[in-house]
Amino acid sequence: MSLDRAVLAFAGMMIFVSVALTLWVSPHFMWFTLFIGANLIQSAFTGFCPAASIFKMVGIRPGCAF
Repeated sequence: MSLDRAVLAFAGMMIFVSVALTLWVSPHFMWFTLFIGANLIQSAFTGFCPAASIFKMVGIRPGCAF
């Protein structure tokens, strides 16, 4: 799996988990969803993604975007 796919899969999974937590645990988890969205927007403009940095340290091979 390339770094690009790993980051996209991780972001999608985190959004899914945060929405599920918002629905079934507490509406305050909506802040987690908003944080993920803000991080995705920041990554689009700056090219820096914290998750990509962590995945690089773990040893996932680089892709085109990160």
